[in-house]
Amino acid sequence: MHNTLRRWLEQYGIEFTHVTSLILVIGLIMVTAVIIHLLLHRVLLSRLEKRGQHSKMLWLKVITQHKLFHRVAFTLQGVIVNIQAVLWLHPGTDAGDALIICAQMWVMLYALLSFFSLLDTLLDLTRSMSIAEQLPLRGIFQSLKLVAAIIIGILMISLLIGQSPLLLISGLGAMAAVLMLVFKDPILGLVAGIQLSANNMLKLGDWLEMAKYGANGTVVDVGLTTVKVRNFDNTITMIPTYALVSDSFINWRAMSESGGRRIKRSLNIDTTSVHFMSDEEHQRLMKSALLAPYIDAKTQEIKTYNNGLHADLSSPLNGRRMTNLGTFRAYLIAYLNAHPQIRKDMTLMVRQLAPTSDGLPLEIYAFTNTTVWAQYESIQADIFDHTFAIISEFGLRVHQTPTGNDMRAIGHTQLN
Repeated sequence: MHNTLRRWLEQYGIEFTHVTSLILVIGLIMVTAVIIHLLLHRVLLSRLEKRGQHSKMLWLKVITQHKLFHRVAFTLQGVIVNIQAVLWLHPGTDAGDALIICAQMWVMLYALLSFFSLLDTLLDLTRSMSIAEQLPLRGIFQSLKLVAAIIIGILMISLLIGQSPLLLISGLGAMAAVLMLVFKDPILGLVAGIQLSANNMLKLGDWLEMAKYGANGTVVDVGLTTVKVRNFDNTITMIPTYALVSDSFINWRAMSESGGRRIKRSLNIDTTSVHFMSDEEHQRLMKSALLAPYIDAKTQEIKTYNNGLHADLSSPLNGRRMTNLGTFRAYLIAYLNAHPQIRKDMTLMVRQLAPTSDGLPLEIYAFTNTTVWAQYESIQADIFDHTFAIISEFGLRVHQTPTGNDMRAIGHTQLN
C-alpha cells in the first residue's frame, strides 16, 4: 500500500514522507468507513425499517424495534476498519496499533450491544408463546447479558493493557469474595428463577399474594433480581426474586385453573333464639319446596326413633325433636344445591363453628362456578342477602353488638 502511494505521489511531484503516507492511509480508511456507513444505514437499513413499520408480520416489526441490524452494521464497520488498519498501516507503529486497538474495542462493544438486541428481540418474539409463561426468560436473558458484559469487559481491559485475558481471569479468583458480595442479588435471583421455573411455582399472569411485601395482584414481569406485581389498585410492588423461594407466598393459579372459587363466610346466630320447632312453625315451613322433602324425611326418622323409646315425650328431655337451627342449616344446604352458580362437584356444606361471645357462627362453605372476581363477589353477596332476609322465618336472630342507637332506645324505654 505504501509503495503504491509513493508512486502515485511522485507522479504529481509530491514528496513522500511517513507523515504524508499515514495521513493518506487514515483518510482513505475514514472515507471508506463513511461510504460503508451511508450505504448500510441510509440506504439498506432505512428501507428495512420502513418495511418493518408497515408490515403485519410480528417478527419483522420486533427485529426492527431493537436496532439489531443497526448494531450489527456498526460491528461490521469496525471489522472493516480493523482489516484496513492491519493491511495498510505499518505493523508495530504507534498510529497503526492505536487504530487497530480502537477498531477492535469498537467491534467488541457493538458485538455486545448486538447480542443484547438479539436477546431483547427473542424475548419479544416469545411473549406470545407458552414457553414464556413456563420459564423466567427475562431473568435468564438478563443473566446472559451480565455474563456477556463481564466477558467483553475482561477482553477490552486485556486489550488495553496488552495482557492475556487468562491473566485477568486468574486474578479474579482472589476477588471471588468481593464479586460474590457485589453480585449477590443477581446470583440469588438467577438461582431463584431456576427454582421457580423448575418447580412451576410462578409464571407470568399468576395471581400472587404476599402480605410481607404488600403484594396482591398479577405477576407482570419476572426479572433477574425482582418480580413485578401489579396490585388490584393498579400500584406496582417489586419483590426480590430470591424472596419467593426463601419466604412463603400464595399463588392463586390453581384456583383459577380449577374453575371454582371458594365461598367461606359465616354469620353469627343469637343462641337465645335457638329452640325446638313448634307445630305451627312446622306447618309453615312445609310450604317451602326446598324444605318439604327434608322435613318429611326427618319427621319420619324422628317418629320412628321416638316410638322405640317408650318414654314420656311430654318432657323435652326425652326423645328427639327438630330445631329451628338444624332446619335452617338444612334449608341452606338445599338452597346451595339448587343454586345454578354453585359447583356441585366440589365441597359444599353448611357447618357450625365453636360458639363465641358474638354468638354461634354458621359457616357457608361452597365454590362458585366462576373465578372472575366481580362475578364471584356478586354471587356471594346474593347468597348472603337471601340468607339474612329469610332467617327470621325460622325464628332465628342474627347476633349484633349493640350500637349507640340501641343504647338510646333502652334508655328511652326505661324512662317511660
